[in-house]
Amino acid sequence: MPKNAHIKSVLIIGSGPIVIGQACEFDYSGTQAARSLKEEGIEVILINSNPATIMTDPKMADHIYLKPLEKKYIIEILEKHKVSAVLPTMGGQTALNLAIDCEKAGIWEKYGVEIIGVDIKAVETTEDREKFRLKMLELGANVCKGKTATSFLQGKKIAQEIGFPLVIRPSYTLGGTGGGFVNDAEKFNEALTRGLQASPTHEVLVEQSIMGWKEFELELLRDSVGNVIIICTIENFDPMGIHTGDSITVAPAMTLSDKLYQEMRNLAIKCMNGIGMFAGGCNIQFSVNPETDEIIVIEINPRVSRSSALASKATGYPIAKIAAKLAIGYNLDELKNPITGTTSAYFEPTIDYVIVKIPRWNFNKFPGADVKLGLQMKSVGEAMGIGRNFQEALQKACQSLESRRNGLGADGKELTNQQVILESLEFPSADRVFHIKDAFMHGISFRTIQKLTKIDKWFLEQIQDLAYTDKDIQQYSIDTLPADLLLTAKQKGYADRQVAHLLRCLESEVFKRRQELGIQRIYKMVDTCAAEFEAKTPYYYSTFVGVG
Repeated sequence: MPKNAHIKSVLIIGSGPIVIGQACEFDYSGTQAARSLKEEGIEVILINSNPATIMTDPKMADHIYLKPLEKKYIIEILEKHKVSAVLPTMGGQTALNLAIDCEKAGIWEKYGVEIIGVDIKAVETTEDREKFRLKMLELGANVCKGKTATSFLQGKKIAQEIGFPLVIRPSYTLGGTGGGFVNDAEKFNEALTRGLQASPTHEVLVEQSIMGWKEFELELLRDSVGNVIIICTIENFDPMGIHTGDSITVAPAMTLSDKLYQEMRNLAIKCMNGIGMFAGGCNIQFSVNPETDEIIVIEINPRVSRSSALASKATGYPIAKIAAKLAIGYNLDELKNPITGTTSAYFEPTIDYVIVKIPRWNFNKFPGADVKLGLQMKSVGEAMGIGRNFQEALQKACQSLESRRNGLGADGKELTNQQVILESLEFPSADRVFHIKDAFMHGISFRTIQKLTKIDKWFLEQIQDLAYTDKDIQQYSIDTLPADLLLTAKQKGYADRQVAHLLRCLESEVFKRRQELGIQRIYKMVDTCAAEFEAKTPYYYSTFVGVG
């Protein structure tokens, strides 16, 4: 059906200050949504307390309010403007929490404002840990064994019933704030107190630990008549135990069998339909037991999330733009794919490349900070690499971190102390992916590395292969390096500077040799449909795969 004619103006709630745990990806989504609504002739009113965002640029909305995200300022806006609807799904959990507060206070009803893009009951179901657990069980989806505690004594009792190791997940918090793993009773009291204090509702879920399991995310879009598409599958390089915002993530999923993917896809649609029939985006996180392939639902975000921004960039499919149009009444089959301009938006993207996202941390700005990674998100941004294979995308992402690394090692900054390397593998920090390569270079066994990291063997094999390539290149000089080995290195994402380091020569010499051999990068398009249809967006990435 066409857009709702009665929606003349929409209030978009932003995500507020860019803080650790809620990075700037929501600015990307909010900007897309504002432009999408203005295309439909709808008046856009925006409230966001952060002026350092693109969404607060004067051209992005008709009325912009740089005000704190509080109920009294929402009322102030509603007194000034005749707002038809509010879209709270583009500003992360901060925006959703404010929308819920206003709903409970009767503000939306008083001013005749419709909530679009999400069902408030769906938000309450997914954020209230006990309601979420019960709903998943009702839908036949597996969840971790656990119970909700609203007091210290109640939490202690639950811990005794389930047994250690445990994980504590506070309700209504962002970026895993207040959560953590507890392996023994000695640290439980402190962790439980921290979790209860972090939750605005003084509520935590105490559940069994599944640390070491594989983690996946699915990005979904649904319209008002129930059409659902899966935009992207995202696999975490790091296993359960590290917040997904602090994990290296890969799209599409690399180690997911088709059978398991189909099960996960069906379960994702069932869960999204089960929490509420709203038109918009949804992010669902799953965990998979690597031994038995048992699937457990970890979390559902009935909104555009950080991962949605990654999925948009990874596939070229503008999730927030389409989600905004779905929220005002359009159906997926009524919208055109903005990439091709001819096909329908009701399709699931197909990509013929690999995306790797690596988080960025600024621990150097926080002397004394705990640099170990866990359930609470600590990253402040991310770098993304696109390549024809995982190795190329991984090295590109490493080169984009602005951390003075030329790629995944091969730059003279490798660790040499084996004990330090082993500790880094077992207790992950920002540099663990580099230290995995160092471990292979120092001859630490594959079995030991896998046991300490719990990272899927396929990913470790890819890094091990890079270590072998390093050693192969080191056997030559710039004059004797075989052309096929240089091409192989470039296809695995090696920068000229890395090759030069391994050959003990200048970067300019490697570049010159490449030119002489005709090994030059080519460019391919990100088009959402693997070149099946002609694309109209100038969105390209470089590669050496296909050269020669």
